[in-house]
Amino acid sequence: PVFAGMNGSAIENFSCVIYNIFLMNCTWQVGKDAPADTQYFLHWQNSRDAKEVECELYIRDENGRNMGCIFQNVSIGTEKAYFLVNGSSKDSLIQFYDEYIDLYKI
Repeated sequence: PVFAGMNGSAIENFSCVIYNIFLMNCTWQVGKDAPADTQYFLHWQNSRDAKEVECELYIRDENGRNMGCIFQNVSIGTEKAYFLVNGSSKDSLIQFYDEYIDLYKI
């Protein structure tokens, strides 16, 4: 199934902010029912033609879990950008979260 994974394990409150034109900061909260060892990974695609890239600079919480990302040298196109956050855990499958966002709106 498309939404494989434990309910409540996907991230919540995903948002991105662009500042200084070229820097983008995305943050999220750990899923409320995610296992303690869950780690999240953010990928994004700036346009349909761009290749998907993973975050290079994660922001971590006190437990070492990824809870945000800083992207450098972001170019804002006219297409929606695609964001995907998936997770892994030893105990269960983690639901992914994805969203298309107009970068020039954020």
